[in-house]
Amino acid sequence: MATPKLGSDEITQRLAKLPQWKLENGKLHRAYQFANFVDAFGFMAKCALIAEKHDHHPEWFNVYNKVVVDLTTHDAGGISDRDFVLAEAMERLSGS
Repeated sequence: MATPKLGSDEITQRLAKLPQWKLENGKLHRAYQFANFVDAFGFMAKCALIAEKHDHHPEWFNVYNKVVVDLTTHDAGGISDRDFVLAEAMERLSGS
């Protein structure tokens, strides 16, 4: 069974609880900055374990101390609860 896509009102309400995240190109978007590459890569490694556990993987990009994340649920055709669960976990792991 496919994961249901969230409506725009629910996305807006849930984004209000994640102030560093925004809607960009139809995806949840966030840029993180860390002290150095090791901290950025460590964050990615911790997130990867959570993502694998939930079978929901981010689109992300890393250069030195920056990690840029985009979340969407492809089988839902947009943003789903799974994206917010992963975004919330990333916030906890980043210390934000």
